[in-house]
Amino acid sequence: MDDRIRDHIVTALKQALTQPSAQRLHKSGKLAGLFSGRSGAAGEAATLAMREGWLDVVRTETKGKLRIEWVKITPKGVEFLHASESPVAVLRELQTALQTTREGVPVWLAQLDQRWEGFTQQVWEEMDKLTQRLDALSTRVEEALRRSGTIGPNVPPNVAAKVLWAEAALTYLDERKESGSPEACPLPELFAAVRMHHPKLELMEFHDGVRRLHDHRVLLLTPFGDSTENLPEPEYALIDGAKVLYFAQR
Repeated sequence: MDDRIRDHIVTALKQALTQPSAQRLHKSGKLAGLFSGRSGAAGEAATLAMREGWLDVVRTETKGKLRIEWVKITPKGVEFLHASESPVAVLRELQTALQTTREGVPVWLAQLDQRWEGFTQQVWEEMDKLTQRLDALSTRVEEALRRSGTIGPNVPPNVAAKVLWAEAALTYLDERKESGSPEACPLPELFAAVRMHHPKLELMEFHDGVRRLHDHRVLLLTPFGDSTENLPEPEYALIDGAKVLYFAQR
């Protein structure tokens, strides 16, 4: 993917994630939108984001010949954003760059040796120091990656045995938060995210699982609010006495 297009997509997904309501796909005049235009790199980025399912059309408006699309970020979009922006992704890019640089040093030195034979010894000594520093930095990166692999969902074994998709749910909540979302995750969104990895999961099983995770303090279920008059997709809500539980967070 072209870096300019990736930058447009990452910026748009961040904006979509920080605002729970639907937003215009394209900017128009003074009206804000996730992408700055319909042509060029921004237009290509918008097309790619829609094609890959990172954004989903909520509603459309037609003004003359102009079709205005209102979109929201999808769980797939959250996962893409996290993969693009997470510290682990950055560390892996750095590790690849370090490895590529280190492997390229002997080739470059061989070419240099053929042209300037008299300077070979001095250059080899300098490059030896450089490769030692690269090796030390690479070791630090590998250690950071190893430690990051131990940070993740922490599900008690007895709960994990009964809620087989718990790790997928908690990973999504972590990725969503790390990607910049200030809001608790609505249960319809969490259900869709888990179904990406467990397509046979049924809603009743999902409800039973999130209750179990809540009871064991693995995640926290919170109510929709004082009024449920405008509750979207009410079938995903859980009734707990007088409360209507509708959001989940770590």
